[in-house]
Amino acid sequence: MNQELENILRNKDINPTAMRLLVLEYFLKQNTAISLSDLESDFDYSDRTTLFRTLKTFEKKGLLHSINEGNITVYALCTDDCSEEHHADSHIHFCCKNCKKIFCMHSVKTPYVNIPSGFIAEKLDIIVHGLCVECSKIT
Repeated sequence: MNQELENILRNKDINPTAMRLLVLEYFLKQNTAISLSDLESDFDYSDRTTLFRTLKTFEKKGLLHSINEGNITVYALCTDDCSEEHHADSHIHFCCKNCKKIFCMHSVKTPYVNIPSGFIAEKLDIIVHGLCVECSKIT
C-alpha cells in the first residue's frame, strides 16, 4: 500500500514525505470532504501548520480540491484528470443540513454557463443543500 501511495504522490510531482503519505491514506478512506479541523482532530501527532501546508500542496498539485461552504473550507480528492495547471473535476457538491457532511457528486456534472465575452471563468461552484442518504432515513 505504501508504494501505491508514493506512486500517487510522485505522479502529481509531490515529494512523498511520511506526513503526506499519512494524509493521502486518510483521504483515500473518506467518503466526504474533510476540513482542516477534522484532519487535525484525527492527527494528534501533527501540528496545524504542517497539515495546512500539506492540504495546500495537494490542492496546488491537483490531488485535492477545496469546497467553500459558508465560513469553512473542506477538501476532497480530485479525479485523476486534475493536474497542477487545471482542475478538471467539475461536479456538484451536496451539503447535508443535518450532519453537515459535504459529499462530492461525481456523477452529477455542473451545467454549462455562458459567460459574457471578456470574462474568464475559472471555477463554478454549485452546492446543493438537503438531507444525505443516512440522515433522510432518520427523519
